[in-house]
Amino acid sequence: MNYFNNCFEIFVEKLIERLIEKLIERLNSVSPICFCDAAEHWQMGIQDPATPVMEGMIYFHNYLNFYIIAIGVCVFWLICYIIEKFDHTENPVPQKFTHASVLEIVWTILPAIILVLIAVPSFALLYSLDEVIDPTITLKIIGHQWYWSYEYSDYGNQKGSKSICFDAYMDATDTLNRGGFRLLEVDNRVTLPINTHVRLLITAADVLHSWAVPSFGIKVDACPGRLSQASVFLKRVGVYYGQCSEICGVNHGFMPIVVRGCTHANYKRWLSWQIFGNLDHAHEFKFN
Repeated sequence: MNYFNNCFEIFVEKLIERLIEKLIERLNSVSPICFCDAAEHWQMGIQDPATPVMEGMIYFHNYLNFYIIAIGVCVFWLICYIIEKFDHTENPVPQKFTHASVLEIVWTILPAIILVLIAVPSFALLYSLDEVIDPTITLKIIGHQWYWSYEYSDYGNQKGSKSICFDAYMDATDTLNRGGFRLLEVDNRVTLPINTHVRLLITAADVLHSWAVPSFGIKVDACPGRLSQASVFLKRVGVYYGQCSEICGVNHGFMPIVVRGCTHANYKRWLSWQIFGNLDHAHEFKFN
């Protein structure tokens, strides 16, 4: 009996060691992503913020949950109290009052105070969503069935340079690099510098689309014939994933968005490569 127990223990130890080795190999093979900037399996929470606006949204979400939980607890307690006390076995002789002035004043004033406490941070957040502060870069985004087009028009007046324009199509599953995200990767990523005010001009060429990146706190409808505006200020380096969030046809689910946030030095190199085909002109680009 001891012999079989020893064999079983050895088998379990070897199995655990093998599973740990496989897990380490798998983790090493996956391309690293800073923070939680893409959707995860069975994700219940919010993706990590990359902009001040998204940080404000998460703060307001947590702030609002406090009032929701407090109101819910009070209402459920009141319901249970009524079920228990307002019963013919507990009170066989009912009371005959019809008014309670103090109670009516309390349940009128208290909700008004709660609404004011919710409105103040809400209006501040709404104002910050529409604010555009002296943008250094303008990125035009055009939605098509079923891909995105991007235009960097700020660099067309440089000597020997041209505007940067490209299309971004979803990568097919059989062309993904190891560790890539299925239905989220694209062939051309948008590149933006961190700590820089960027203006987004969003429109569509055919039907309604919606450019949405959860980590940015941005979801802007792309309407044909209309130019919508938004702003973004990246606070950290990373790769951020999003998708079209407006039903736009049969391939609506195959319009991913990928934005790479990088340092100013790397962004200058990227600009030089996109415009001139080399890295020799990176020093010519200036940022405030």
